[in-house]
Amino acid sequence: MSGHSKWSSIKHRKAAADAKRGQMFTKLARAITVAAREGGGDPDSNYTLAAAIEKARSFSMPKDNIQRAIDRGTGEGDGGEIERATYEGYGPAGVAVLVGALTDNRNRTSAEVRHAFDKHGGSLGEPGSVAWQFESKGVIMVDGGRYSEDDLIAAIDAGAEDVMADGDSLKVVSAAEDLAAVRTAVADAGVEIESAELAMEPKAVVDVTDESDARAVMRLMDTLDDHDDVDSVHANFDIPEAVIEAAEAAA
Repeated sequence: MSGHSKWSSIKHRKAAADAKRGQMFTKLARAITVAAREGGGDPDSNYTLAAAIEKARSFSMPKDNIQRAIDRGTGEGDGGEIERATYEGYGPAGVAVLVGALTDNRNRTSAEVRHAFDKHGGSLGEPGSVAWQFESKGVIMVDGGRYSEDDLIAAIDAGAEDVMADGDSLKVVSAAEDLAAVRTAVADAGVEIESAELAMEPKAVVDVTDESDARAVMRLMDTLDDHDDVDSVHANFDIPEAVIEAAEAAA
């Protein structure tokens, strides 16, 4: 989930809790299977698969689970009829939202995603309506309390484009195809990685300073992120931490 600093941390903790309960593993396995089916089972030549594997590893998904998901995608197991779907829309306060889904029933998922937007003060748009506001990047998050930017020099040496503070975390941004190499460099430098994934990073952000709008945006993000078919949710909002805290307290 792309968004403001503290919100990113909140979403990662929630995803980590879901992984412990096994709920996250289903989504991770689907992403690996579809990536392997689309581009082959060799992560060295399929960076989408490599990124899906890196994300799975960051949530401690067992190697056997990862391999089974790859096998399903390459025809050595039951890959089902899962396909990618992308939904674009606007949330409260004009926030642009990009939703990636892996679904075996596009009509059902489309209807449910549309309902989520409608219920929380947003609207689903046409293809291309907001995608132009984002660009695909590799994103690695590490604990900013344990590490400093100096600890991530190896990431820059490996091709990362930027290292920045992101609330309580440090965020390493790279070209999408460089994610695996940068992740390896960071891990080899002894830095523990919180998450590593391909993300649609916003080119510009919308400041959401109204507490009511902030609550509505966060409810929309939660609803979409919790959907079984939704693989990723990206948005271009920037909510000040004080507003997030006030919105959480009033929820």
